[in-house]
Amino acid sequence: MMRKIAAVTLAVSFVAMATSGLMMFVVERPSFTIQMHPVHKTFGILMVAAAIAHLSLNFRSLLAHLKTRSVAVYGGVLAALLVAAYGVAIHKTVPPELARQMDAAAAQAEADD
Repeated sequence: MMRKIAAVTLAVSFVAMATSGLMMFVVERPSFTIQMHPVHKTFGILMVAAAIAHLSLNFRSLLAHLKTRSVAVYGGVLAALLVAAYGVAIHKTVPPELARQMDAAAAQAEADD
């Protein structure tokens, strides 16, 4: 039963994250991103919890997949790309005054909910 709950939660939260993320990508307005942020954040937390449950329930299968060299290399490349993307994002800073204004606007938008 736990596998089924984890799978359904993972699937629904993936759809929510994907659709909200794509909408924020297509509608390139900070106000819209702030508007969608609560949905994206809530389902992101659910997705992480479901992914942890899914990985723990299927750990042996995951290890079996990683024994295939091409899959292990592919996973390593994806992990390296993730680290590189985080590195670029962390070093691309927002000017402090603009960051304060954006943070205040986001806090006000979330408080209005």
